[in-house]
Amino acid sequence: MENMIEIQQLIKAYPNFTLKDINLEVPKGMIMGLIGENGAGKTTLIKAILNIIKPDSGVITIFNKDNITYEKQVKEEIGVVLDDAFFADTLRVKDIVKILKHLYQHWDQETFKSYLQQFNLPDDQVVKTFSKGMKKKLEIAVALSHHPKLLILDEPTSGLDPIARNEILDILRDFIQDEEHAILLSSHITSDLEHIADYITFINDGRLLFTTTQDDLLNNYGLLKCSEKEFNQIDKTDYVSFKRNLYNYELLITDKTALSAKYPHLIIDRASIEEIMLLYIKGEINY
Repeated sequence: MENMIEIQQLIKAYPNFTLKDINLEVPKGMIMGLIGENGAGKTTLIKAILNIIKPDSGVITIFNKDNITYEKQVKEEIGVVLDDAFFADTLRVKDIVKILKHLYQHWDQETFKSYLQQFNLPDDQVVKTFSKGMKKKLEIAVALSHHPKLLILDEPTSGLDPIARNEILDILRDFIQDEEHAILLSSHITSDLEHIADYITFINDGRLLFTTTQDDLLNNYGLLKCSEKEFNQIDKTDYVSFKRNLYNYELLITDKTALSAKYPHLIIDRASIEEIMLLYIKGEINY
């Protein structure tokens, strides 16, 4: 399977934080969901991919090209939404277009106008009058209007109501249909990822804990709830993390079928992406 993004041994160190030895592949035709708490390193990773920040070491290739040497060519083919990016508040949408059509060789004004209509965004209103959700829709419209091969989206549905979020997710599904595109999507709204992502990558404290298919994550991971006595009888190699509650223990397991056969008297529930993330972050982990 051809990869749109390949990252090898990426390291970026700051005084109080380090992104450590990140290895990641984003295949063509797939949506990669990126999860982790605030400060885990998701935005740092995205900015390194986009060459906004310079890694201390490691190699990043996009479309089989080095992202630094071929930065201009690569960025022409990427649609970007960043959580901390914004358009100047004093500009109108029609002013922004005058700038963008000179930045992107394949800028499509008709496509952009259709997204403005779909999102009910006025083109003669200054950006500072837009709500957070309207600004996010504008960023998404811009990202999609120069026919990119790859979308890199950092919290693209943040600030949107459920109806608008579903509208955006439908657009992303359409984008990926021809299997010649790919999406790297960072989001705290894990329910969105459960609806759309093919793969999930989990970053915690600068480390990549795992990358797996969403099917594997939701079909095989589980929550085992038990008493303290039962907890003490469970082999430590059978779970990856646990949390003590007031009246019981919760254990995160990676193979529901095997554990159900080994401990038939215990109940194993389905684990959501959010529950898996919380147990890794808040639980005591068996590395």
